[in-house]
Amino acid sequence: MKPIASRANPLFRQLFKLQGGAGRRGEPAMLDGVHLCEAWLDAGRMPLHAIFDEQRLAHPALEALIRRLPSELCVSMPPGLLAGLASVDTGQGVIFIVRTPVPELAARIRETVVLLDRIQDPGNVGTILRTCAAAGVRRIIAATGTAALWSPKVLRSGQGAQFALELHEHADLLAVADRLDIPLIATALNGTVDLFSAELPKQCAWVFGHEGQGVDAALLAKSALRVHIDHERAAVESLNVAVAAGICLFEQRRQRKRHA
Repeated sequence: MKPIASRANPLFRQLFKLQGGAGRRGEPAMLDGVHLCEAWLDAGRMPLHAIFDEQRLAHPALEALIRRLPSELCVSMPPGLLAGLASVDTGQGVIFIVRTPVPELAARIRETVVLLDRIQDPGNVGTILRTCAAAGVRRIIAATGTAALWSPKVLRSGQGAQFALELHEHADLLAVADRLDIPLIATALNGTVDLFSAELPKQCAWVFGHEGQGVDAALLAKSALRVHIDHERAAVESLNVAVAAGICLFEQRRQRKRHA
């Protein structure tokens, strides 16, 4: 394990510069904390660098991670330096720098997929990714304007769901819609049917839209079905987009299992 003791160290300077754009536009991502780092290794992947707090190397969780890593990938530094890289105030003494996968998008899409149309809140995006993984949806395609799927805040919210998914970013969703061999279903407030009254297809493309503006009108025009989730409108005008996505995906899952 290589020690780093100074901010002048070339690797530290490189990592500090990365911090502001980690996980965006092809830049490596930063996984902060034991759980995310364990999940990355459990997915069969290695980091570019594994950075540890030199004062916590004897901690059992960190020792376990170190045993799983080639020594040449490991770096130690004082807690003050590590804190300068961490994305949370109460770090757990480990950060992985990882190269994120860039899967190829198939020419035709035939299995259930989720399209994210400019959803900007990282917490919402991470929650949707986690819900997709739980519901068995493996491919997510995000439009430009959506929070970066590998950014630190989305990673924390997703809790490692990214590692089980095929993620595509900066997509033209109208062009993606032309690749669909399955129905496009949109959530909307007007011109819709009740989700729980609809017969949902076994495979479809769900599109969930911007927190304030909803799904883009051009995408709505391409949808085969528009649904709303019945709720007490006197209390709230609409549901949080991540909550709505969870309800839709698990209603589809419920119907699919019922007809199995």
